[in-house]
Amino acid sequence: MEIKDSELEGIIQGLVSSIRSDSRPEELEKIKKLIKKNVPFTLRSYFSAYLLRQMTEKKEERKSARRDEKPFVKKERTQQNAPMRDNAARESRDEIKADKEPRKSEKKLRIVPEGAKTLYINLGKMGHVYARDLVSLITSNCEIAKEDIYLIRLHDKYSFVTMSEENCQKAIEKLEGLQYKNRIIQINLSNKEKPAAAATQADEQDSSIS
Repeated sequence: MEIKDSELEGIIQGLVSSIRSDSRPEELEKIKKLIKKNVPFTLRSYFSAYLLRQMTEKKEERKSARRDEKPFVKKERTQQNAPMRDNAARESRDEIKADKEPRKSEKKLRIVPEGAKTLYINLGKMGHVYARDLVSLITSNCEIAKEDIYLIRLHDKYSFVTMSEENCQKAIEKLEGLQYKNRIIQINLSNKEKPAAAATQADEQDSSIS
């Protein structure tokens, strides 16, 4: 039972997107440490490949089992379970479509390079500050291109901005103490917000730095 390369690519892209938007990064970090401890470095790529193969094979086996299911003999029970079979077929089609065609918001996700740092800045949605505003603030004052802003996560009273360490230091030097929308900016490197654990941005945030 061979899986097509295009289907595997779709599954891999879906998993990568799920990792970036996972709401429990601390559990992923724990599992990663266990893998690092128990799987030799030279076998880690094969370990991931083996898990993916097992997952896809089981998925195909479930689909095959659904196709091979025999209808019930009694007419009443056949009619009763028809909606369940229809739902299963619809879910199967949706899974394949989702694998081949990533959602629009997933296509916009940016890869955060290793070594990137995250800034805390005391501007947020309650002050009518949004991602496009932070992008404009940084690019116009810090000589930083919008393509170099990897990720923005907004909260009510503050936000997190992920960039290279050099650009983070540049933003701190240029923006600290600056007045913006009736607020004096406070900005520093954050120890709490990790780039790998940042949540997926909302459509409005995403489009503003695309």
